Amino acid sequence: MKSDAKTIIENTSKILVKTYAPQPVVMDHGKGCWAWDTDGKKYLDFAAGIAVASLGHAHPAILETLNHQAARLMACQASFATKEKLECAQLLVDNSFADLIYFSNSGAESVECALKMARKWAYDNKSQQAHEIIAFRKSFHGRTYGAASVTEKRHAQPYFEPYLPGVHYADFNDIKSVEKLVTKNTAAIILEPVQGEGGLTPADPAFLKALRDLCTAENIALIFDEIQSGMGRLGTFNAYEAFPQEDGSIITPDIVCWAKGMGSGFPVGAVGARKEFGEALVPGTHGTTYGGNPLACAVAATVMKQILSPGFLDNVNARAQQFKNGLEAMMRESNKITAIKGAGLMIGVDTGFDIKVLLAELQNNGMMATQAGKSTLRLTPPLIINEDEIDKSLVIMKKTLYNLT
Repeated sequence: MKSDAKTIIENTSKILVKTYAPQPVVMDHGKGCWAWDTDGKKYLDFAAGIAVASLGHAHPAILETLNHQAARLMACQASFATKEKLECAQLLVDNSFADLIYFSNSGAESVECALKMARKWAYDNKSQQAHEIIAFRKSFHGRTYGAASVTEKRHAQPYFEPYLPGVHYADFNDIKSVEKLVTKNTAAIILEPVQGEGGLTPADPAFLKALRDLCTAENIALIFDEIQSGMGRLGTFNAYEAFPQEDGSIITPDIVCWAKGMGSGFPVGAVGARKEFGEALVPGTHGTTYGGNPLACAVAATVMKQILSPGFLDNVNARAQQFKNGLEAMMRESNKITAIKGAGLMIGVDTGFDIKVLLAELQNNGMMATQAGKSTLRLTPPLIINEDEIDKSLVIMKKTLYNLT
């Protein structure tokens, strides 16, 4: 590492709140699926900002939108309609189960809105005491108070108490554990179709159907947190579409949270809801200063149109299969990989190695990745990745794993 990078890291560490351990390099720029640090080293980016850069870095369509919209109108009060907001909302409605859309700026904000929406709906339609939420062990929904309250990690962070009351935890993919927690005061059940921090664990399609049936029978709002798994990440536009039933039918929630890949690096999020749930929020019950601003909506619309363009999701599925095949070959050839998890281009790999050592060695070999949970390597490349880049990633993975002892 050159002296200027070291100085930047040291000076940054002096003035930023230390919520993250600093990386040993300073990132400088990116193009496509590649990123460079200030020393000129090139990395194949299989982190993508933790599943954020869905179109990679410096995508020409996003650059054109940013330049065009920033010169026109970047911000206005959320009470004003704009054609950018309408186009973005219409894309979401046309390509999901949702009837109504709320725009936010991040995943945690989307979760906060979804929780408030569900509680207000339950207050209006069940009883004033119907405020309880069922979430899942190994879940992750964000770091603001409501989102943190439905994240099991709260139990390891008692210094932030008191959390939101009335939250109960069931076991993921275990419908009986959910049924035991349901009462007349249950307002909502919230889950990730693929648990991110929970080690890239996908939902069982039968479990999703059982949840849907339970929520319908007991008049409970079903919330899907697709912040990390949605927007094409699983090879379908919405994550819930990646879990078809045996008869081909698709299980849909009542409320869905989006963010991350929706803006491909630009801060934007949204909540989609069936009409009866979305209508629970009325003027004065919720709001946002930046949510739905013209610049964010223009970028999100551009990103979604790319994801929905002919052949885009076909490539995601093909590259996901190629990557999985390569990892499975490594697992057969050696004992370096103990499990391959996830779905689409949201892949988890378990090994016998210390996860922090593995991440550092991958970075040394020119590949960026992230950690999920305590010991899972999380691989979430841009959705535009091509066949040759998947091959390169497998070469780096093999080199790294086989050199570790």
